[in-house]
Amino acid sequence: MEKKEIKLKLKNVKAEVLYHKFRNVDVNTLLVSFKEKRRVISTLSGYAKVRFVANTYQPDVLSHIIMKNYAAFEEEFPRVLGIPRKEISFLSTGANMDNLAICEKSYQDRIVCCLATGGAGNALRSGVDEAHWIEQDGVYAKTLGTINIILLTNVTLTDGALAKTIITATEAKTAALQDMDARSSVSPKNQATGTGTDNMIVVSGTDPEKKVRTTGGHAKMGELIGATTKIAAAETIKKHEAMLARESKKN
Repeated sequence: MEKKEIKLKLKNVKAEVLYHKFRNVDVNTLLVSFKEKRRVISTLSGYAKVRFVANTYQPDVLSHIIMKNYAAFEEEFPRVLGIPRKEISFLSTGANMDNLAICEKSYQDRIVCCLATGGAGNALRSGVDEAHWIEQDGVYAKTLGTINIILLTNVTLTDGALAKTIITATEAKTAALQDMDARSSVSPKNQATGTGTDNMIVVSGTDPEKKVRTTGGHAKMGELIGATTKIAAAETIKKHEAMLARESKKN
């Protein structure tokens, strides 16, 4: 298994992109490892305490199969990495980890790191566009885009602060889409607010001397979360679109 290390400012955090196979198909996975269990919130699986978080690229040949039984995929995939299911919280996407964008910012002794992947192929405007997917026992249609975000910090976030981070980061992601004038794939006259399949994992630090209860936009932590997310989301979408343009020229 080939590995590419990603250097981060955060202590006791190891990040790397793994190039491996899943069901005999070439995939790649961003894996972030911690020396101790960390409290996390995931928009896929909720609150947990884990030693690993990940974002895995599953190409088209796999994505439609996985979406037919995502619960089975969630049990099978960690075994490929040799990690017990209860030790990992992870996301999946059709966006290649080679287009990963990373943004780190700090204020005094506080650090926030955003690791983002994404495309806007299935962008939409939430609250405006009509939906056509109906979940039936965890089965959905094929995804075309997805902006996945992993946020790391060295401060201890309360449960409320973990949840609030999702709001702050989502607002920043939407701001990035608006700045690049990304359009809804459902109603192109409207600016997009997301892709409809976006997900996020927020990871708390463990330092008891650095405890934060609010991560809204008026707080410094919220500023760091918003800034890193906005920059990383915009960068990864641009990388993804450039890759699609190159592939289109080849064909």
